[in-house]
Amino acid sequence: MNKDELISKLEEKYNDLGEKPEIYLKGLLQAKPLNYWDYIEVDSLLSLQKPRTDYPDEEIFIMYHQITELFLKLMIHELKQLTGNNNLTEEIIINKVSRLKRYTGMLMNSFDVMRFGMDYDEYNTFRSTLAPASGFQSAQFRYLEIFTTPLINLINEEGKKHLSEKPSVEEYFENIYWRDAGYNRETGKSTLTLQLFEEKYLESFIQLAKKIKGKTLADKFSAFKNPSENLKTAMRDFDHCYNVEWPLIHLKTAEHYLDKKGENKAATGGSQWKKYLHPKFQQRKFFPFLWTKQDILDWGKESEL
Repeated sequence: MNKDELISKLEEKYNDLGEKPEIYLKGLLQAKPLNYWDYIEVDSLLSLQKPRTDYPDEEIFIMYHQITELFLKLMIHELKQLTGNNNLTEEIIINKVSRLKRYTGMLMNSFDVMRFGMDYDEYNTFRSTLAPASGFQSAQFRYLEIFTTPLINLINEEGKKHLSEKPSVEEYFENIYWRDAGYNRETGKSTLTLQLFEEKYLESFIQLAKKIKGKTLADKFSAFKNPSENLKTAMRDFDHCYNVEWPLIHLKTAEHYLDKKGENKAATGGSQWKKYLHPKFQQRKFFPFLWTKQDILDWGKESEL
């Protein structure tokens, strides 16, 4: 495309928008060159680490979790495209689900930063200043689940015992698996970690679940009458990677710092972390209809409690 054609295309673009092309061309004339550091917001990004102690490894801990949140945002970015598309093909789903699995694999590999990249004694000292904050309070983790599967698939067997015949969205969230990390059914009391988390995010979870009902990734898959084996395999691979392999690596990392010397330290959020983190207890499956009964019974058996 030569210069005259390019200018003509620009004029056409702005005319179609009902705008005067010369105004925008004048703006381009005055615009400053774009720099990498401005575009990526490097200075802002590197200023976001604010440790609460003087222990150097606390900054590693903060950066690791910030990186995790960025990966979760990448995954939600893919899920928004999937759930918002009414003309999905198998090829599109396989491509994007493969991306989701790839991002999960990167999250799994990144746990080495946590497991081997911090001094044991430093970590177990500065972590006491973080209570009641907990990785449990990652809202993106919950948004990702809501985009991926109907709420019934986020209720474990114990939670299902408390559901009515036709549960509302609100009732599902009263019994969702992750509440078991901070809610005592016998006393009816919640930990401060859970209270603060729900005060900030619960309404947004409920609204998203209502908006996405019938449009989750699981629903999109179910719309295919005769899905190919390639599609089913891609879905199962992501499901197992995210809901079994990643939690087990998380559990092993927690054991490294909280139970390395048989001390069984408490989590900063107050949960029974050994039990809560295990996929056998969470029972989270995005696509249960793709697994056999035996698969479901064996969920998370790769690592016994």
